[in-house]
Amino acid sequence: MPDLELALLRRGLHGLAAACERCGRCRRSLLVGERVYLYESGAARCELCRERERSTPSHSHTVHGPEFGHTLRIRDQRAEVRSQQAA
Repeated sequence: MPDLELALLRRGLHGLAAACERCGRCRRSLLVGERVYLYESGAARCELCRERERSTPSHSHTVHGPEFGHTLRIRDQRAEVRSQQAA
Protein backbone atom coordinates (compact mmCIF):
# COMPACT_ATOMS: atom_id res chain seq x y z
CA MET A 1 0.00 0.00 0.00
CA PRO A 2 2.74 2.60 0.67
CA ASP A 3 3.88 2.36 -2.97
CA LEU A 4 0.34 3.03 -4.20
CA GLU A 5 -0.06 5.99 -1.84
CA LEU A 6 3.25 7.44 -2.97
CA ALA A 7 2.36 6.99 -6.64
CA LEU A 8 -1.00 8.72 -6.13
CA LEU A 9 0.64 11.58 -4.23
CA ARG A 10 3.23 12.11 -6.96
CA ARG A 11 0.59 12.07 -9.68
CA GLY A 12 -1.50 14.64 -7.81
CA LEU A 13 1.46 16.94 -7.21
CA HIS A 14 2.56 16.63 -10.82
CA GLY A 15 -0.93 17.69 -11.95
CA LEU A 16 -0.94 20.69 -9.62
CA ALA A 17 2.53 21.77 -10.70
CA ALA A 18 1.57 21.58 -14.37
CA ALA A 19 -1.50 23.76 -13.82
CA CYS A 20 0.23 26.65 -12.02
CA GLU A 21 1.91 29.49 -13.88
CA ARG A 22 5.67 29.86 -13.63
CA CYS A 23 8.18 32.47 -14.68
CA GLY A 24 10.16 31.40 -17.75
CA ARG A 25 13.40 32.81 -16.38
CA CYS A 26 13.56 31.97 -12.65
CA ARG A 27 10.95 29.12 -12.71
CA ARG A 28 9.31 30.57 -9.61
CA SER A 29 5.64 29.74 -9.00
CA LEU A 30 3.69 32.95 -9.34
CA LEU A 31 1.52 34.11 -6.47
CA VAL A 32 -2.18 34.86 -6.70
CA GLY A 33 -2.56 38.56 -7.46
CA GLU A 34 0.88 38.91 -9.04
CA ARG A 35 1.23 40.31 -12.56
CA VAL A 36 2.60 38.13 -15.35
CA TYR A 37 4.16 39.80 -18.38
CA LEU A 38 3.90 38.00 -21.72
CA TYR A 39 6.18 38.71 -24.68
CA GLU A 40 5.85 38.22 -28.44
CA SER A 41 8.20 35.22 -28.25
CA GLY A 42 5.76 33.45 -25.91
CA ALA A 43 7.96 33.92 -22.86
CA ALA A 44 6.34 34.71 -19.52
CA ARG A 45 8.16 36.79 -16.91
CA CYS A 46 7.36 37.57 -13.30
CA GLU A 47 7.52 41.05 -11.83
CA LEU A 48 11.09 40.48 -10.63
CA CYS A 49 12.49 39.16 -13.92
CA ARG A 50 10.68 41.73 -16.06
CA GLU A 51 13.40 44.31 -15.33
CA ARG A 52 16.04 42.08 -16.95
CA GLU A 53 14.11 41.68 -20.19
CA ARG A 54 15.16 44.12 -22.91
CA SER A 55 11.98 44.08 -24.96
CA THR A 56 8.63 45.43 -23.82
CA PRO A 57 5.86 42.96 -22.98
CA SER A 58 3.02 42.58 -25.45
CA HIS A 59 0.49 42.27 -22.63
CA SER A 60 0.11 41.28 -18.99
CA HIS A 61 -2.48 39.72 -16.72
CA THR A 62 -3.06 39.01 -13.05
CA VAL A 63 -2.60 35.49 -11.69
CA HIS A 64 -5.89 34.11 -10.38
CA GLY A 65 -6.48 31.37 -7.85
CA PRO A 66 -8.06 28.02 -8.66
CA GLU A 67 -11.48 29.25 -7.52
CA PHE A 68 -11.57 32.05 -10.11
CA GLY A 69 -14.73 31.79 -12.19
CA HIS A 70 -16.34 29.30 -9.82
CA THR A 71 -17.46 31.68 -7.06
CA LEU A 72 -20.47 33.91 -6.59
CA ARG A 73 -20.36 37.62 -5.96
CA ILE A 74 -23.03 38.81 -3.54
CA ARG A 75 -24.19 42.35 -4.27
CA ASP A 76 -26.05 44.55 -1.84
CA GLN A 77 -29.04 45.66 -3.90
CA ARG A 78 -30.96 47.40 -1.11
CA ALA A 79 -29.81 50.88 -2.17
CA GLU A 80 -30.83 50.21 -5.78
CA VAL A 81 -34.30 49.06 -4.73
CA ARG A 82 -34.80 52.14 -2.52
CA SER A 83 -33.80 54.52 -5.32
CA GLN A 84 -36.18 52.79 -7.73
CA GLN A 85 -39.06 52.99 -5.24
CA ALA A 86 -38.43 56.71 -4.62
CA ALA A 87 -38.57 57.50 -8.33
